[in-house]
Amino acid sequence: MSLDIRDIGAMADIDAQQWNALAGSDYPFVRHEFLNALEVTGAVCADTGWTPHHLTIWQGDRLVGAMPRYLKDHSWGEYVFDWQWADAWERAGGEYYPKQLSAIPFTPATGPRLLLADDIDSDDALTAMAEHLESAGLLSWHLLFPEAGLAHQWRQRWPELLERSGMQYHWFDRDYGDFEGFLGAMTSKRRKEVRRERRRVAEQGLSMRRLVGREVDRTAIEHFYRCYQITYMEHGQRGYLDIDFFYRLLQDMPDALVLIQALDETSRPVAAALCLRGSTTLYGRYWGSEVEASCLHFEACYYQGIEHCLAAGLSRFDPGTQGEHKIARGFEPIATRSLHWLAHDGFRDAVAEFLGREDTAMAQMRLEAATMLPFRREP
Repeated sequence: MSLDIRDIGAMADIDAQQWNALAGSDYPFVRHEFLNALEVTGAVCADTGWTPHHLTIWQGDRLVGAMPRYLKDHSWGEYVFDWQWADAWERAGGEYYPKQLSAIPFTPATGPRLLLADDIDSDDALTAMAEHLESAGLLSWHLLFPEAGLAHQWRQRWPELLERSGMQYHWFDRDYGDFEGFLGAMTSKRRKEVRRERRRVAEQGLSMRRLVGREVDRTAIEHFYRCYQITYMEHGQRGYLDIDFFYRLLQDMPDALVLIQALDETSRPVAAALCLRGSTTLYGRYWGSEVEASCLHFEACYYQGIEHCLAAGLSRFDPGTQGEHKIARGFEPIATRSLHWLAHDGFRDAVAEFLGREDTAMAQMRLEAATMLPFRREP
């Protein structure tokens, strides 16, 4: 039976059970509940510059493939920065926006982007989607934070795609056993510094608590949200997500939540970090604090997440984008990637030249970062 590509204007128009049968439970951000929560709470809509146009593949009435897609009027909330490309193209007299974007909004976490039923040939699906995207009449399409295998498949089926590399810092369980085992793999100097940072948090009268899954309640979410917005407001901004989005996660995805709280001497929470978990990976996503406390961010956003991974049998901790300070705390540099299709040949050639130079520099940065890891031997 042939494959039928359809554009869908809202996650609410797609049966959640059919979508999740393709998405699985390994990666929480591509689940119907997460993407739908972004839309129904207004974080992702035409008014915010994120117009949903999800690509779906059908065999008759059966959903056999899907890929999140949006028409973007800007480049905010993506974490793969193409502002210079847009500026150059518009100065040359072109229009860069709207652009087609396949990504998880506000979520720079590598994971599946093309969801397929087991009996669907990936080459057939990619070919059909590539033809559909090219025929859409827009100037560009961008695929952000795909897994390496999917990026390779896309480039094989669509050679005009340009690949861009980036870098993040992730923690991996190298058979540490527990947190002391993790510290034992470090140099003596770094081991002492990590212990000093953790001790410093306790010396300020703060203790830590992890709430997992259904232990997270509405009161805890409301406190977290207050901290989340405080941190944004300190930089003169407001967080992309409102309280209703987090209520939705609490209602529809409670088992994916891990909430880390810092408590003062009266056991009142004063800071919080909200993570989501998949089957093998913990994803650190949102953080905020009502207080200024030395080393608290390291404890709440890094060390507590590592401890949870070791206790829960998770093999990887993705704490979020950026941050060279993570290297000294045991987070290893890893390559990230994005793919970009630009309709205009001359524009594509100019961007390709830029990406060639950038890729060389990025590869060197990853090599240098690896030499800065705090371990007694190379991971």
